[in-house]
Amino acid sequence: MSHDSNISSQLSAQALSHLDPQGQAQMVDVSAKRATIRTAIAAGQVRMQPETLAAIEAGNAPKGDVIGTARLAGIMAAKQTANLIPLCHPLPIQKVEVQITPNPQLPGYNIEAEVKTKAETGVEMEALTAVSVAALTLYDMAKALEKSMQIEAIRLLSKTGGKSGDFIASEAE
Repeated sequence: MSHDSNISSQLSAQALSHLDPQGQAQMVDVSAKRATIRTAIAAGQVRMQPETLAAIEAGNAPKGDVIGTARLAGIMAAKQTANLIPLCHPLPIQKVEVQITPNPQLPGYNIEAEVKTKAETGVEMEALTAVSVAALTLYDMAKALEKSMQIEAIRLLSKTGGKSGDFIASEAE
């Protein structure tokens, strides 16, 4: 079975939890669920010219500390996810870690975020938001050096906890 047909069969087998009986978008009621420890790890990358990477690594970006600012923006974004994504639950975030590492082979930066909570629902969106905003901030901080940078491959790598169980992305994803 292909990846797409597998997803289609999963969707048809379950009710659309974010729709009410009238087909209106709704926040899912998680009040009956048990709070468990949940984690999510997401990743992405920012591709750029080798000269841009070298300038950032040397600390020669016009706006200052590109990586430190992007890392902090990712942490802050994870905590604001419910304000950005309409049907996300506000969650008590216990941990947000954002790592931004240079990758000369790309060339550019790999971004990874891990988010952890003890709650009734997961933190996948928080991890994805952290990576996305860290990437956008990196772009903003370095756009004077290069406007053609590309934000790529933002994806969920893994999640633990909850009724649906654990998830680990395959190498092909």
